[in-house]
Amino acid sequence: MTDFFTPGSGAMSASHVNLIAEAAEKLGQPRVSFEFFPPKTEALEMQLWGAIRKLEQLAPSFVSVTYGAGGSTRDRTHRTVARIVKETTMKPAAHLTCVGASRAEVDDVLRDYWTAGVRHVVALRGDPAGGAGAMFDPHASGYSSAAELVAGAKRIADFEISVAVHPEKHPASPSWEIEIGNFKRKLDAGATRGISQFFFDADTFLRFRDRLAHEGVSAPIVPGIMPVTNFRGVRKMAVASGASVPAWLARLFDGIDDDPDTRRLVAAAATAELCARLSTEGVEDFHFYTLNRADLTLAICRIIGVRASKEGQL
Repeated sequence: MTDFFTPGSGAMSASHVNLIAEAAEKLGQPRVSFEFFPPKTEALEMQLWGAIRKLEQLAPSFVSVTYGAGGSTRDRTHRTVARIVKETTMKPAAHLTCVGASRAEVDDVLRDYWTAGVRHVVALRGDPAGGAGAMFDPHASGYSSAAELVAGAKRIADFEISVAVHPEKHPASPSWEIEIGNFKRKLDAGATRGISQFFFDADTFLRFRDRLAHEGVSAPIVPGIMPVTNFRGVRKMAVASGASVPAWLARLFDGIDDDPDTRRLVAAAATAELCARLSTEGVEDFHFYTLNRADLTLAICRIIGVRASKEGQL
């Protein structure tokens, strides 16, 4: 295995990034996909579309567009997805949840997506309007689980369907047996792949992959990659989602809260390190949570060997 930088040692440098890039080049160009969220304001709309135009040149496998807690962004998600279909070469995957809507309403959304040219959805149980920590209370006439939603989407049309997986177990799952059983039910209902919650240690994902393999699960699992620039913000998201934040990552960002340039450099090196390590273990696909910003994701993709398509060089 390539002798990568040891997390927490503080030994980040241009030569270290070069070692990662050289290792990535030997492993070949990975496939990437990106997640965006629907913007709330005109300024954020411009930021989103600037990111989309830049990242489009990397020819991603697909791009996903999130759906707010309680279905709060349904209309904005639909508009963003429809525009991606019409104005870009990218294949959008629209998030859809079970929260706050009847089966008939969700089915109508699915039909609208199919009519708009969307062939890929990310089917999620979803967080209630109160947030990730609130109790999930299914709609009286709605889908009660992601597995039910997957089956419902397949009844509407032959969608490609991605679902969520949690390398550290969903906070609401009492055991790994229940966690893996839930994923199996989603696959049996017609899901194509799992996209993971973000994590920061490669071994976290690799242990999860091994656990699934031991249970006979062979479906593709795509690691969800969260480049960290705002450490406080990511720590808050991690607490809500059940993702652990290693001490070495906290040390890397300690003392640079007011230095955004250094934070971006640290984030690029640490995230490229994570992807390179996963590549050595056979991972070929990466799903980046972009937070609607392109520059950091572009830099990381560049380091790990992803190049722009010939039609649109960066």
